Amino acid sequence: MTNTDAVRRLSVSSTTLLLALALFKLLLHFFTNGQYGYFRDEFYYMACGQHLDWGYVDHPPLIAFITAFTRWILGDSLFALRFFPALSGAILVFLTGLFVRELGGDLYAQALAALAVIIAPVYLLTHTLLTMNAFEPLFWTLAAYLLLLSIKKDNPRYWIGIGLVVGIGLMNKHSMAFFVLALVAALLLTPRRKVLLSKWPWLAGILALIIFLPNLLWQFKNDFATLEFLRNAEMQKNLPVSPLEFLKQQILLLHPLLFPLWLLGLYYYLFSREGRPYRPLGWGYSLLFLLFIGMRAKAYYLAPAYPILFASGAVAVENFLRAVNWGQLRPAVITLVLAGGIALAPMGLPVLPVEAYIKYAEFLGAAPPRMERSKLGKLPQVYADMFGWEHMVTEVARVYNNLSPEEKAKAAIFSSNYGEAGAIEFFGARYGLPKAISGHNSYWLWGPRREDIEIVITVGERLEDVKESFHDVQLAAIIVSDYVMPYENNLPVCIGRGMKRSLKEIWRAAKKFI
Repeated sequence: MTNTDAVRRLSVSSTTLLLALALFKLLLHFFTNGQYGYFRDEFYYMACGQHLDWGYVDHPPLIAFITAFTRWILGDSLFALRFFPALSGAILVFLTGLFVRELGGDLYAQALAALAVIIAPVYLLTHTLLTMNAFEPLFWTLAAYLLLLSIKKDNPRYWIGIGLVVGIGLMNKHSMAFFVLALVAALLLTPRRKVLLSKWPWLAGILALIIFLPNLLWQFKNDFATLEFLRNAEMQKNLPVSPLEFLKQQILLLHPLLFPLWLLGLYYYLFSREGRPYRPLGWGYSLLFLLFIGMRAKAYYLAPAYPILFASGAVAVENFLRAVNWGQLRPAVITLVLAGGIALAPMGLPVLPVEAYIKYAEFLGAAPPRMERSKLGKLPQVYADMFGWEHMVTEVARVYNNLSPEEKAKAAIFSSNYGEAGAIEFFGARYGLPKAISGHNSYWLWGPRREDIEIVITVGERLEDVKESFHDVQLAAIIVSDYVMPYENNLPVCIGRGMKRSLKEIWRAAKKFI
């Protein structure tokens, strides 16, 4: 057998292995992602999908188009909505293995890096839900993979692919811009800076800008609403943490057992002889880490960068075991990773009944990092936001259906946040409810829908606040739900009659970008 035949057989074996691991990741989510209920943001994205536009207050347009497309071809069941996030996770596993292959890693290193992506709690969670975060690691890793190929093959034409990925990634989430800036700054810190003198990175930038331009124009048209949202979130919602706490949160999100792996991956890029050509990837992560600390960003903002480190870390582990002739430890390392992944899986996968999860978390003494100022209840926020929605809608429907037919014709339902509004919009049709309105984020841009509103049922608004806008205010219900976030429990439902101000004035004051 020739060397070419051997390489071909190894490549086929590698591809088969990675496809099997990707399929495992896919099936893992298919069999678990329907255990709880719809997530708060999923209601919002379904609403955005019914108001397709080139931008939204708190996100670019891609997630709305994905959601609308999903509902068109698959429906809106939990399995349907979460199909493409699960698929994105499976592709990420496969791509991480390819990353290892291009770094020179063998089957063992490819399997180790792919397993790291599979067991990391942050990826288990993000690929369970329909959010922008489910697709972000794929765009970051793909852009880095194309940069790796460009460096390895000394072919700057790969930058066109990078520009395409960056443009689409920006339409998914604006944080793609930070990743790109960090990589460009990293290139300037290494001899690879010479590529920036060629036309290819500039053509890539132009391509990315063309793809992103519709959202940029939307921002101009809407007074850069996203910047206002980000400022408000930083001041009022996000929980500031110290640099040390930020690092601790990275370790928890990625799994404590994987900390040595991605730390070795960073070492590989920055200090090893084999990783020398790929120094920009190590510097890029380091600059992002410092940037996000300076911005007081949430810990998960850095999560998309870790498949790049898992890949190099797996190669570093493989090289070390080979150098010290400890090949017999290979199965032990894989076994340890798998066992650790199983032990912490409920932190990212909704696999346990809710009461069992609560007991599990208490026994383990572990919880996902807290990233917002809001008080927590029995569950971490991401799980709490999957409970109570339909119960809330049934209570709102009871209040609405107690109105006379004449009052119903002039009534609107106003919710304090997009989760409540989206849930009413999704479940409300079966209870005869009109679509909800809200001042929260993009709901405010969509307006009150009608001009003939005289009666408003408010959900989640304080009685005193409702009295500022209406002469006659009645507390009609208080909604009590188990497991929800505290601010979604004991939820007041009020009926306001007789507006003190015009609808236009009330709406102007209802704006809440946060």
